[in-house]
Amino acid sequence: MQKYEQSSSGEKKLVCIINPSAANKKWKRRKLLRRYIQENLPGQIIDSYEDKSATIQAVKQLCKDHDIIVAAGGDGTIADVIQGMIECQNRKNVVLGIIPLGSGNAFRQSLGIPKNVKKAIQCIKEGKTQEIDLLEIEGIWAAFGSIGALAQVTHEKLKKDIPGFWGHIYAAKIMPKLPMKQQEVELIDGVDDSGKRFEQMKVNLKALDCVVAKSKHFGYGWRAAPRAKLDDGYVDVSFFEMSGLKYTLLFPLIYLGLLQRTQKHFKAKKIIFKGKNLAMQYHGELWGIKDQIEVNVLPQALRIITPGK
Repeated sequence: MQKYEQSSSGEKKLVCIINPSAANKKWKRRKLLRRYIQENLPGQIIDSYEDKSATIQAVKQLCKDHDIIVAAGGDGTIADVIQGMIECQNRKNVVLGIIPLGSGNAFRQSLGIPKNVKKAIQCIKEGKTQEIDLLEIEGIWAAFGSIGALAQVTHEKLKKDIPGFWGHIYAAKIMPKLPMKQQEVELIDGVDDSGKRFEQMKVNLKALDCVVAKSKHFGYGWRAAPRAKLDDGYVDVSFFEMSGLKYTLLFPLIYLGLLQRTQKHFKAKKIIFKGKNLAMQYHGELWGIKDQIEVNVLPQALRIITPGK
């Protein structure tokens, strides 16, 4: 990692994209927090983009003449900002900063970015840049996602429009009834848990859920992918071959990342999932339902400001 220092030509040009609806409209409700960010974060602040498409398009344009793009919001906002940065094709010249205003804030946890807003801003000013890999899911760029039951729970949450933690708790009531689904999974250029490398492998199984990740955490401190690494050049995938009821009963162990070590697990540079009506989610956003989903890794895809060591 390298310290992100001011260039010889002057201050770095920074813009902050704020999701005004994040975490029950925290930005709109908390006047002191809003004033602190406005007074202590150097650069332009934009808080008018609530639509996903508008945010992505705005970031694409802002990347052309800014050095730092700060995403202030939750994991969904960060995903939109990342999408715009990648689509701009200027990712090697722009750095991502994060101010966690969302309810889950899983991505910042995997990076060691403080949850406290004041400390997060200090990190942006004094932190170091780190290059990380990303997942590419048929044109969508992300740090974590899942295929199966968790995506169906996300879909249920979005239908009921209950925000934050309690929305997830309410939606999770469908988990015990969700079925395991037959899948054929093709893994290309990977390694198994014994450390043995392979060029290609096919796995047939019935799984309730599959976690695909570069970062270790899902929302609310959930250690969903304990063996994932942000910079190892692989997609990390874990399969949960169990019923929805068993998953629900064992969730405390899953939350801590303990049960995952007993489940089927691989790392690969490309993974193709084939099955019937497979639901996919990323960063807490529903991606869609398909019979085939392809996930690739893009090594060193993004430069991001972290506390460093």
